Amino acid sequence: MKSSRLLVALACAVASASAHAATRFVTALERGEPQHLVIFGTSLSKSGAWVPQLQSALDARFPHLVTLTNGAKGGQSSEWGRAAVETNVIAHAPDVVFIEFAINDAVTRFDLSLARVRDNVDFILDRITAALPGCEVILQVMNPAVGKPPGDHSHRRDQNAYQQIYRDAARERGLLLIDHSPTWNALLAAEGEAGLKRFVPDGVHPNAEGYERFMMPSLLKAIGLDTFPHP
Repeated sequence: MKSSRLLVALACAVASASAHAATRFVTALERGEPQHLVIFGTSLSKSGAWVPQLQSALDARFPHLVTLTNGAKGGQSSEWGRAAVETNVIAHAPDVVFIEFAINDAVTRFDLSLARVRDNVDFILDRITAALPGCEVILQVMNPAVGKPPGDHSHRRDQNAYQQIYRDAARERGLLLIDHSPTWNALLAAEGEAGLKRFVPDGVHPNAEGYERFMMPSLLKAIGLDTFPHP
């Protein structure tokens, strides 16, 4: 049965994420210390439902302790991130920053080479580390984009290669990486583009249900929170 195979595949994908102890900012929250989070990335972060979902989860567990600033911008890549890291991250002096740009780094019309993206990522991380040595950096790999063939304004090329830059940077620097792609890829393999588009209607941006079902469980587990509060 297709639905049963899907559930098994998704369970395996979520289980494949490495277990982590609580992140530094969650540990600080557990001690009652206020924490400032900055979100830095693409439209997946600027308008993605996962951001208010994360804030709701944190507020439910740690009332009045979390300040969240969304410094992401739609339609941007790590090239913009390189230019904006001072004003959109460092100027806020956060305790933790969540970063994702891979989905737009792969956009064909931006014509960013893998080498340029890696240089951008290193620049962003180096600047944050130098200016805010106590800031916890969390990298994310988001969902794949589908249904955007060559010639389409939103076509992506070699998506896994661009995602891998963030995986490599996290491994080399000892940073937490939350990789959501295995879960989305399991859904894509089990149900094809039609199945994926039930949760990612335009092929790029997940809807609120998609974020809640296929992103929030692994995100909360990775930062050290295992439950997602429902209204």
